[in-house]
Amino acid sequence: MVEDQHPSMGARRASIDPDLVDLHGLAEGDIAQAFDVMEALADWQSAARTLAELSARYMHLNETDMRAIRMIMRAQQRGEIVTPKDIAHGVGISSASTTKLIDRLVDGGHLVRTAHPSDRRTTRIRVTASTRRVARETVGRQHARRFAAAAALSGGERAAVIRFLKSLTEADAPQGHLLDPPEGSGR
Repeated sequence: MVEDQHPSMGARRASIDPDLVDLHGLAEGDIAQAFDVMEALADWQSAARTLAELSARYMHLNETDMRAIRMIMRAQQRGEIVTPKDIAHGVGISSASTTKLIDRLVDGGHLVRTAHPSDRRTTRIRVTASTRRVARETVGRQHARRFAAAAALSGGERAAVIRFLKSLTEADAPQGHLLDPPEGSGR
């Protein structure tokens, strides 16, 4: 019996809605392997979340703080000047929240405000050298390990992974009711 070959297959099969997932025409081994892919993806997402949380905790930052710092660091690497308005837009928060975020990160030693070189109406926001160094040692090393994992694959394997991840991105695009929220839903 196939269930004996894959002990968790019964539980796996019960975890999906047969009205939403079409298993017809797939061999039991293909179904099991597809579930293995989904479990591996969930494990990676969990590991990535844990590492991000630990990095944020180590740096005494929250998720929004980390997004802002990453956004500013990327802009600085490109030689761009970052203003509070850029942070609000890049992180997706209000100008009032941006002011609080910048104040908190300046007080924490993560950011500095300086005069904007050409616009006296705003300030330039930069990541401090110490925060850049800590980010490099934590998040930077994480990205280097991810790159090494991708580089270790053959060209064909990388192409398959790219196709798979692009398909997941398309599959996760909002559809149906998510595009048209009900009245009074806050949007």
